[in-house]
Amino acid sequence: MTRVKRGSIARRYRKDILDFASGFRGAHSRLFRTANQQEKRALACAYVDRNNRKRKFRRPWIARINAAARRNGITYSSMIHNLFENQVFMNRKTLAQVATPDAYRSPRLVRKITNEKD
Repeated sequence: MTRVKRGSIARRYRKDILDFASGFRGAHSRLFRTANQQEKRALACAYVDRNNRKRKFRRPWIARINAAARRNGITYSSMIHNLFENQVFMNRKTLAQVATPDAYRSPRLVRKITNEKD
């Protein structure tokens, strides 16, 4: 069996890992083994945090919708419930955009969904 020298391929692999970890602190950017572990961890955390970012954006929308709903004498949960009952499919981002700056449209929306229910 002939011997295979992996010099250039292994060097390129290690260089890619160390380039990825170049901004990390301490040995995590200098030593291959720790940099490799940190790269795996960083990519895993990035995957999780892409979903958490969506969750964080949704929170202020819900707070804005709740504030607008309570100004009109209804709770957030009952407003969302009435929207689904009346088959008004608006996402929370759009509802928050309607509720926040516009003092005219949000009461009309609340009246529409509560009256259609009765």
